[in-house]
Amino acid sequence: MVRSQDDPTTQVRFSDRYFPDEYGTGFAVDVHAEGLQARLDSVLTWVWGPEYLADFLDKLAADFRGWEGERAWSTHHLALRAVFRSGGHVGLTWTLRPWTTREDSWEASVTTWLEGGEQLTAFAADIRQFLDRGTPAGTR
Repeated sequence: MVRSQDDPTTQVRFSDRYFPDEYGTGFAVDVHAEGLQARLDSVLTWVWGPEYLADFLDKLAADFRGWEGERAWSTHHLALRAVFRSGGHVGLTWTLRPWTTREDSWEASVTTWLEGGEQLTAFAADIRQFLDRGTPAGTR
């Protein structure tokens, strides 16, 4: 789980991990913020995709001194945008989209703010452990 340091009620939770095949990891994602609660039960990531979520987060953590502009990662139903702001904080905007091909589909986003050093490094390690096949299924 990742909680925003600016507002601890804003959080993203990963749970119910499963493996559809030898290359993929599926999981549920819940986002919570004041007045908002949304969940997707089947988000899939693949080791052979453009970039693995854990690798994307590791790169953000490695650039703890900051960067210009926005960095982005996505899979079909989950998108993540990252920005760096003064004071060493990283904003992670998580967007859930259950349908990518329907115009009448809903979309929900929350932004969590983390310290760009130790907090982001610890979160990246937690996500890597959650997605890894070598660890028991659990909740992050």
